[in-house]
Amino acid sequence: MFDPEQLNGLFGNMQKELAGMEEKAKETTLTSKSGGGLVSVSVNGAGELVDIDIDNSLLEDKESLQILLISAINDAYKSVEENKKSMAMQMLSGLNPFGNQ
Repeated sequence: MFDPEQLNGLFGNMQKELAGMEEKAKETTLTSKSGGGLVSVSVNGAGELVDIDIDNSLLEDKESLQILLISAINDAYKSVEENKKSMAMQMLSGLNPFGNQ
């Protein structure tokens, strides 16, 4: 039989797990490189840019620097999204909305 209290408990647990996931994501650092490592960017799991490293050889070539920087940042943000999806799937796989039967 359907128990509304059980559903409320499930949503409460989901909210706690989501909050924990967000905190864990902020502690995760994802790094992406382009140009064979000439440009490196790091973002945390919340999608905040936390570091950029640019090889000195690129400082004279603005166009190449821009292209490599865009590439590295886009790759880093893709990694953030993949990380979020992975964490969500892990969380959902642990939930059993029907209780122990």
